Amino acid sequence: MTATFTLHRGYAPLLVSVPHCGTELPDEVRAALVPRAHATEDADWHLDRLYAFVCERGASLLVPRYARYAIDLNRPPDDTPMYPGASNTGLAPTTFFDGTPLYRDGQAPSAAAIASRRQRWWQPYHDALAAELAALRERHGFAVLLDGHSIRSRIPWLFEGKLPDFNLGTAGGASCAPSLREAATRALTVPGYTLAVDGRFKGGYITRRYGRPAERAHAVQLEMCQSTYMDEAPPFALDEARAAQLAPRLRALVDALLDWRPDAR
Repeated sequence: MTATFTLHRGYAPLLVSVPHCGTELPDEVRAALVPRAHATEDADWHLDRLYAFVCERGASLLVPRYARYAIDLNRPPDDTPMYPGASNTGLAPTTFFDGTPLYRDGQAPSAAAIASRRQRWWQPYHDALAAELAALRERHGFAVLLDGHSIRSRIPWLFEGKLPDFNLGTAGGASCAPSLREAATRALTVPGYTLAVDGRFKGGYITRRYGRPAERAHAVQLEMCQSTYMDEAPPFALDEARAAQLAPRLRALVDALLDWRPDAR
């Protein structure tokens, strides 16, 4: 563990990243936020727990310490919008997922403050991610990245209606080999759950930046509805029954990624 993230190193060619599951707020950020923000309601709750099993499977697991309100680890360093034409939150978000302000009047971070946050909290996470993928590629000849996310099933400011339970993103097929995309799709195609592939969520910065099939690095993003495993209202408690029902689906996905090889057809 470092000051800003924990990396569990495995021996298999898979790295699982959960960049939005942090819930801590640095003191300087907390002081500037409106009180409502202290509950970090827009976190990807409990994913470190849901994906803990990957370490037993030999995969690496990268978990951040701080909440996305401090810095969004899945946004580009130049803060280019990930989804042009749609509602977006930035590198240092200034709104909740309903579009209302995160910060007290006059307390939103300056460009210099955002640059400082990027250097202190964003850069170490990405340095670790890149180094681990490079090590896996060196050891195995290729590397696979699963970027794990979750979100409330209904957020009108971000999307219409209810989101599918599973949202697999591969940047429209650009971030991984077709056979890997197919394997992940099969693993998530199960009765009782809905699935979209490269729909509203096609993969954020991490998937797009590190998914380089021509360079033997393959990345997929899974955005899950939080309704599949938890209560979507405060205090955002894990629902043990729903989580137990979801667990085999996540295990099937991880096993499919672990079993995949670049020469698969």
